Amino acid sequence: MRWLRLTKRTLLLALLGFAGFLAWGYGRNHPQDVPWAPLDLAQPVGAFTRAKLAELEPAQCRALLRRAGIRFAALPDRSDGPECGYQGAVRLRGGAATIGYAPASLGTSCPVAAALALWEWHVVQPAALRRFGRRVERVETFGSYSCRRLYGRRTGQWSEHARANAVDIAAFRLEGGRRIPVLDGWRDPGADGAFLRDVRDGACRLFATTLSPDYNAAHRDHLHLDEAGRGAAGWRVCR
Repeated sequence: MRWLRLTKRTLLLALLGFAGFLAWGYGRNHPQDVPWAPLDLAQPVGAFTRAKLAELEPAQCRALLRRAGIRFAALPDRSDGPECGYQGAVRLRGGAATIGYAPASLGTSCPVAAALALWEWHVVQPAALRRFGRRVERVETFGSYSCRRLYGRRTGQWSEHARANAVDIAAFRLEGGRRIPVLDGWRDPGADGAFLRDVRDGACRLFATTLSPDYNAAHRDHLHLDEAGRGAAGWRVCR
């Protein structure tokens, strides 16, 4: 009996070791799908990309943007009281790596900027080519930084906009000038509506919070995207 127990333990340890070896090999070849691997913007979007984006520190994030060839300008830190302001924010400058944003003065937290770049590469442009056969050349927004509480209330939780950690997407402009607004396009039964749902669903893989007209009337004309930090669990809100 003692010999049998020893054999079982040996087999169990061997199986655990083999499983660990497989996990190590998979993680080495698919770092985007394991929680301990550093984020690399050149990698495909994986199971832990969203959580890693939300937890990026400003200096680390800016280094990732540079390595990915993303043009940006660092913004001066700002403080408008204990609940409002930002540190390490950036302004995407378009060019070869990213499309343009309107207004051109749009500045966001660095994690939001990194997520926007991945969203463009892996979601927005593929969806535009699939639905319209042309690329998006500009994304129109309602801005990012706003020192306010949720829904502009006088009391309650502060919005991620109060830290430039959110952006509201209003419309997409395709090459050739065609414009696809969230307000008019969301209920469209054709390509416009399908495209807007494609980009909403894809955003849910990259942003901690994604809110669309399906959420409530306050979001009838835009997609709200933010990188609210929610710890290691990285749970998301996607509506």
